[in-house]
Amino acid sequence: MLRSIPFLLFDGNCAEAMTFYHQCLGGELILTKLADTPMKAQFPPEKHNRMINANIKSGDIEISAADWMASPEFEPLQGNTTAIFVIGGAFDELRVVFDKLSIGCEKSRFQELHNLPFGTYGQFYDRYGVQWIFKGDKRE
Repeated sequence: MLRSIPFLLFDGNCAEAMTFYHQCLGGELILTKLADTPMKAQFPPEKHNRMINANIKSGDIEISAADWMASPEFEPLQGNTTAIFVIGGAFDELRVVFDKLSIGCEKSRFQELHNLPFGTYGQFYDRYGVQWIFKGDKRE
């Protein structure tokens, strides 16, 4: 079953912002630095202290976030620092929605659904400029 939550992108202050939101909302906060994942080898050392994943869950409220990793190729600007985060299980379930929403999307920032150490991942900006991020179980 697919579900959607807000996804926020920060420029190096993700841990600070999510800690503040956690103080306001309560619940559980999980912070994961890039340096603590197998993905660190794919990024330069100056990015290793950035958050690759942050999540707050407090009752029915859930927010996910990360620090911006695309610089210097793409810079964070107001408007490209939020996304709709679609979370699902099986690859085939994600694939159907991913393919439909990505029709006419902006190709320069398109990332096809692919396996990463934490599961299936893909993202794009749709034809209306809305950023979509998909995450699901690893494709076997």
